[in-house]
Amino acid sequence: MADSARPKALVAEKLSTEGLALLRETLEVHERHKLSPEQLLAIIPHYDALLVRSETKVTAGLLRAAKKLKVVARAGVGVDNIDVEEASKLGIVVVNSPSGNVEAAAEHTIALMLSLARNIPLACSGLKAGQWERSNLVGVEVKGKTLGVIGLGKVGLTVAKLAKGLGMIVVSLDPYSPPAVAASASVALVSSLSELLPVVDFLTIHTPLISSTRNMISACEIAQMKPGSRILNVARGGTVDEVALLAALESGHLAGAAVDVFTSEPPEPHSSAAKLISHPRVVATPHLGASTMEAQESVSIDVCEQVLQILKGSLPRSAVNTPLILPEEYSKLQPFVYLVEKMGSLYTQHFASANNGPMQRSTFDLIYQGELANISNTKPLFAALMKGLISPISSCAGLNINIVNAELIARERHIIVNEQHSRDTSFQPYSSLVTLIARPPPLTSPHSTDEAKQQYQIISGTCSGCQPIINRLGRFATSFVPEGTLIICRNYDSPGKIGVVGSILGREGININFMAVAPISKKPLDTLGGQIISAIENDSKYKTVPEEDRQDSEAAKDALMILSVDRLVSEHVAEALVREGGVLDVSVVTL
Repeated sequence: MADSARPKALVAEKLSTEGLALLRETLEVHERHKLSPEQLLAIIPHYDALLVRSETKVTAGLLRAAKKLKVVARAGVGVDNIDVEEASKLGIVVVNSPSGNVEAAAEHTIALMLSLARNIPLACSGLKAGQWERSNLVGVEVKGKTLGVIGLGKVGLTVAKLAKGLGMIVVSLDPYSPPAVAASASVALVSSLSELLPVVDFLTIHTPLISSTRNMISACEIAQMKPGSRILNVARGGTVDEVALLAALESGHLAGAAVDVFTSEPPEPHSSAAKLISHPRVVATPHLGASTMEAQESVSIDVCEQVLQILKGSLPRSAVNTPLILPEEYSKLQPFVYLVEKMGSLYTQHFASANNGPMQRSTFDLIYQGELANISNTKPLFAALMKGLISPISSCAGLNINIVNAELIARERHIIVNEQHSRDTSFQPYSSLVTLIARPPPLTSPHSTDEAKQQYQIISGTCSGCQPIINRLGRFATSFVPEGTLIICRNYDSPGKIGVVGSILGREGININFMAVAPISKKPLDTLGGQIISAIENDSKYKTVPEEDRQDSEAAKDALMILSVDRLVSEHVAEALVREGGVLDVSVVTL
């Protein structure tokens, strides 16, 4: 399969045309449905994204073979068919659509409950067979009955609200649900199954299938339920013990059951699931909880948008193997994620390249100030820093660094990042400020005189709206956008330097898009943001230059020129800037 410039997405199961249209705007999209495991394994190395529903098995072997894969998207809620642990080890983001089919699943639960209560499937099939058996099909009303809801998440809460609309009493068990959420829906919370099960007429389950929920409703739990009660499962097959459920129906302890999900789909012949389906007091559907036109379109658009965001380097919105990011945090973090990645890349290309390689320094302070300090989940910023620090290194070409595997990569490379939060606002006019400090490496000997190695290297930045801005680079106060190809020249602050540099670049056919001149900062580090100095205040090797000495020193005559140019800059141009332009040193940075 020939490679192309655009990232490739493999769509292994049917998605809505609206979602696919979004992908095709920027990706090369291949729809290959019903692939065998061997066929999928053979082609997966070519793809950057894989989109599935519930049938495709995304195994550890498949993920290891997917050398380019950055994201696996599940168009739905459950990710039982994806080896999430292996994906995390490989730095592959796994996303789902936890809210796209909420209404569909909740409505299907209510539909099954009413069908079960009024014997609708038996009445329909009997009537079609020419029978008229009204007396044998007397049902029950749901009004005034008690519905027990296990799991008061988005689906469970929606079911509860719909049931309240039908006049039902709703009781729920969910140790993670805030009491205020339950109270807002007039739902009574209980603390245990033993408190819930004896009082319910209908029991519905809305939990994921994990070790603690597998067979959570088994023979012991069913025995605690009232005779004549009914069970519904529109969540995950395996949360209800199928053998125990079948036995309770056969004994008459339960009046009926409605099941949309099974331990094996489709059920194996003669299995407990198959016997449940054929039982006359069971209403069964073939996993239709999310099967509405609206839900299919919603989850398709949702996961396709997330795939595009992740391939662009944005934060995942509904990733199952990354820390949960609240919507309000997401909007604040996103521009700073971009900023911090650029700061890390700027350090590696500007500072580290001038000092014998980027791994010379392995301890960093990352300090958040102002509004940003109020966000507790800064793992996306940590991951962005790691990506920025490491990605420019040629030996790391193709390494997928993101929020999933950043901490693992940091440990492997012995990189330490100390994160600090400060609500200090003395750095106004910015609402938030991020400072990166690279600590000096340990001295190789007590008599070492390598002054450059003993200096702290500092980059500070902020965001104006969504635009990242670097406002301090080393000893220099500046203001520039970290994008594109930048030439950073350190020179004596004397007349004529700008003209000479411009002439040399013009001679080489290099156009200057933007230029900023950065003087020595008038502030010693300990007044920059008030709390920044706390990162290094106990380190005796660091000394700020007194203001009166700073003005008279030769170093105070230094300045930076930061030039944004329209093309890559060759080494001979950088040499000409030093040789002819009187520039002290030059670094070329691509961001």
